[in-house]
Amino acid sequence: MNAVYLAAANLRFHWARTLVLIMAAALVLAVPVLTRALLAQGEAALTARAEATPLLLGTRGSRLDLVMAGAYFTDDLPEPTTMATAEAVWDSDLGIPVPLHTAFTSDGARIVGTTLDYFDLRALDLAEGRPFALLGEAVLGSATAARLGTGKDATILSDPESLFDLDGAYPLEMTVVGVLTPTGTPDDDAVFVDIKTAWVIAGIGHGHDDIIAEGEDAAAAAARVVQYARITEANIDSFHFHGDPADYPVTGVMVAPHDARAATILRGRYLDADGPVQAVVPSDVIDALVARLLRIASLVDAVTVVVGAAAALALGLALFLSWRLRAPEMRTAFALGAGRGMIARLALAEVGLILLGAVLLALPLVIALQSFAPTIAARLIALGS
Repeated sequence: MNAVYLAAANLRFHWARTLVLIMAAALVLAVPVLTRALLAQGEAALTARAEATPLLLGTRGSRLDLVMAGAYFTDDLPEPTTMATAEAVWDSDLGIPVPLHTAFTSDGARIVGTTLDYFDLRALDLAEGRPFALLGEAVLGSATAARLGTGKDATILSDPESLFDLDGAYPLEMTVVGVLTPTGTPDDDAVFVDIKTAWVIAGIGHGHDDIIAEGEDAAAAAARVVQYARITEANIDSFHFHGDPADYPVTGVMVAPHDARAATILRGRYLDADGPVQAVVPSDVIDALVARLLRIASLVDAVTVVVGAAAALALGLALFLSWRLRAPEMRTAFALGAGRGMIARLALAEVGLILLGAVLLALPLVIALQSFAPTIAARLIALGS
């Protein structure tokens, strides 16, 4: 008990050094635990989202890009497929196709052009408002609404693809008609619109006042056509689309097969390596990705052990040097009758108190940050692959 008392008194006297040692030891203890927690939450979030996405159809190419863009709304987009892919699924009567157009953003949030079937298949509920029903209406994910500080009846603007957009894709002002309840998935960070609204942003559909004045030729009338950046009750009837709807672009098509047999048949229809469309099971792709992440995690664990050992040696060296500086004190203690055992107990008591302080500091830090691990993992996924 005397050794502990004397060790505590010495640590209090040298409080600045003690605080640095405790903080360093706490970081050495906390970082590996937090890293593991973040990896575990990231793996769980990736896997859960993939398992909730039965099948994705898209242009043949990178399977990972298709899954990340279609299920996680990341920035790395695959080559678009067309609405003909979704129509083929409808015609087969093997499942419910949900087209996804994720090429645009609004204030950094991914705009997801889709159909109302998406809300049913993802079991999304509204915290306020209603689903989109008309061109130019948007439903915000909970995190997007909180970040932008907007809600029902507010307006948002799509981001221009470039400062000098010559392709006719104008920024579109959209009216927010609903906000989703939090789900802890990439849906929280998205902006959902009808897929036709996404095509309006892309310039495929547009509205204008095309009334030709008396005595005015078509060329003069075209010169004064006004392209709307906002869809209102006054101009919504003027919006129309050009070309064959089957050729309109979509990032991918999420499919919910009616049963296991239908899923097998659908996958079999896209096995031809020379075909333009591929069928991807997101859980298979993510399982392979997670396996690679776990191999990387093993390397991180090995590095953490090495770094932790180096940090422990550094802490030990700091304590050893502090004891060398206290050599006169030790000689005085010997002169007063203290044995080597007493000196050893003093040293061990100091080390034990520092480690105890490090544990007491690291424990609430780990608990606090672990509660944010799902959010951090979701944000990392949303940043892209």
